Amino acid sequence: MNSKNIPYQTIDWTSVPRTEHKGETGVAYWQTIQFEGLRIRLVEYSKGYVADHWCRKGHIVHCLEGEFVSEMESGEKSVLTKGMTYVVTDELSSHRSVTKDGVKLMIIDGDFLKFVAE
Repeated sequence: MNSKNIPYQTIDWTSVPRTEHKGETGVAYWQTIQFEGLRIRLVEYSKGYVADHWCRKGHIVHCLEGEFVSEMESGEKSVLTKGMTYVVTDELSSHRSVTKDGVKLMIIDGDFLKFVAE
């Protein structure tokens, strides 16, 4: 079997360790599953979380609980609430997450989101 193939499996998120990542303010907790070329994370941002960097990586971000603002370095902002998703390819935006009351997200990224020039 090719190493990029992912056989059928379930993920029990309660058994996936949490890692802590400090923001500019607040804390992010990640539970990460890594496959070749694919990363799946459950991420929780604490109340008052502001990311400590502008990210240019592509993601699929789905809001599971709460609300957050996706800020663009250009000044644009998008509010995402439970049930909403954003998608972006690598290098097509410079964004960061901010939340007032905390949020729980599923974030998927990987090689399939790499920028392809025409």
